Amino acid sequence: MTTISDPNPTVRLEDFPADVAAPAVGQLPPTIAWRGGERGLLELLDQTLLPGKSAIRSCRTKEDVWQGIRDLAVRGAPAIGVAAAYGVVIGARAAIEQAREGFLKNLDDVGNYLRTSRPTAVNLGWAVDRMTRVARDAASPDGASIWRRLLAEAHVMLREDAAACRKIGEHGAAIIPDGGGVLTHCNAGALATVAYGTATAPMYVAHEQGRKFRVFVDETRPLLQGSRLTAFELAAAGMDVVLQCDSAAASLLRSGAAQAVIVGADRIAANGDVANKIGTYSVALAAHRHSVPFYVAAPRSTFDLTLPSGDAIPIEERAADEVRGGFGALTAPAQIACRNPAFDVTPAELVTAIITEVGIVKPVSRESVARIFD
Repeated sequence: MTTISDPNPTVRLEDFPADVAAPAVGQLPPTIAWRGGERGLLELLDQTLLPGKSAIRSCRTKEDVWQGIRDLAVRGAPAIGVAAAYGVVIGARAAIEQAREGFLKNLDDVGNYLRTSRPTAVNLGWAVDRMTRVARDAASPDGASIWRRLLAEAHVMLREDAAACRKIGEHGAAIIPDGGGVLTHCNAGALATVAYGTATAPMYVAHEQGRKFRVFVDETRPLLQGSRLTAFELAAAGMDVVLQCDSAAASLLRSGAAQAVIVGADRIAANGDVANKIGTYSVALAAHRHSVPFYVAAPRSTFDLTLPSGDAIPIEERAADEVRGGFGALTAPAQIACRNPAFDVTPAELVTAIITEVGIVKPVSRESVARIFD
């Protein structure tokens, strides 16, 4: 994984209130929040129930956090990373009375367990690695002191993610065509991060600036994150939103109604190849064919410089029932085999630029990616 910077050893739990939550974006409740100080718990906005119902999933055990990530109650690489950090905190609390070595052994077990929830989103492993490094760098001889440092670090990560997404929005707002249209695929919005989103952050900032534009949203089969989540949150923010079937993306780009495509990412290899929700590659090919700029928005924590190219990115295969019987309605023969990859990889040569919290990577290449980590 990529180490962006060493955690700040001067951070203290006393610097934070008992309740730590994301800043509000539009009318959305916080995606992730910690409630109750040292005796507290993790709250996740249960995105499996949106848009029909807004409900909170309370996580009191590491198993609760694992299940929340696996079930997609929390989803999107940045949000998964922050949730995993709090999962480490919750799991490590069980060994708080142990001395240093026993506490660290338990911490490793908790981290390895959480890693198994979803394999593609790089932020999950990055967050576990960061929390583990914080614990091992702490000079404290007892588990309780190390644990309090971990809780403070999770709070830092929550605030860092919100700040990084805001910066992505500020760097990318200029690509949103005033008076035009932009296409996005899946949900890389405020619901996929702590706040603002990645792909949607430039839209939120441009909207604040008074720019008028239309957002075309792919529905995103088979779990409909585009229709259930992206369309929901952008409409709640007062934007002009048009929902369409995934198969309509190419004809939209041919029509000229969208002058830009912007998507998020779950992992970006060292050469700039991008893993994102299945269907992203098809959109990138269509954008290339019709000379429409194709942008990716992601924080530096989504880059995995240990992988030379997208060929090495593990692709999660999800349950067949999501395809043949999603949301409880059988839409295919019950016995038929299904292929259900959750992600695909878009080669770097199809990506116009990658928008990060420290600036824009353009052109996209191994050298330009490396520069943002100098």
